[in-house]
Amino acid sequence: MFMENNTGSRSAAAQNGAQTTPASCPEPNGTLPSCAGLAVPYVPFQQNNPQKYAQTEALSNGTLFPGLNLPFRLAVEGSTLPATPLAELQALEFVVLELNLYLDTHRDDTEAFALFKQFSAMEKAAKAAYESKYGPITKETAAAADSYQWLSDPWPWNFAQNEVK
Repeated sequence: MFMENNTGSRSAAAQNGAQTTPASCPEPNGTLPSCAGLAVPYVPFQQNNPQKYAQTEALSNGTLFPGLNLPFRLAVEGSTLPATPLAELQALEFVVLELNLYLDTHRDDTEAFALFKQFSAMEKAAKAAYESKYGPITKETAAAADSYQWLSDPWPWNFAQNEVK
């Protein structure tokens, strides 16, 4: 292996076959120098029966598991979801997906599987209740209806129009 110095030429030690390690990796131009590693990946290993966030908090944090919550260093604190039926449904769907991914690597975790079944049933009931009140939210449900209702107003994200008075 040849080592290059900052000018792009091989060092004398590298040309002679000696192993060299750069003392530093300076780059005055603000670009990634050729001697820098691209990334140092780290993913924490999940243990069985980890702590879990509540569903809306999980959706806000982007993970169901606090042990995997490694927020972006420039993240804005205090982001919350609106307290709407659609946000609640999205939070339930997120928890079901997170538990599904967790169970891919922890298939013997019976507590997680029980939670997966519980949240799947809650999501199914919440989706049916939401669609009976506001109309279909997936093309599959729109196709199962008696007539095409996909583009009926108000749209699910028009929160003020969807409020029951």
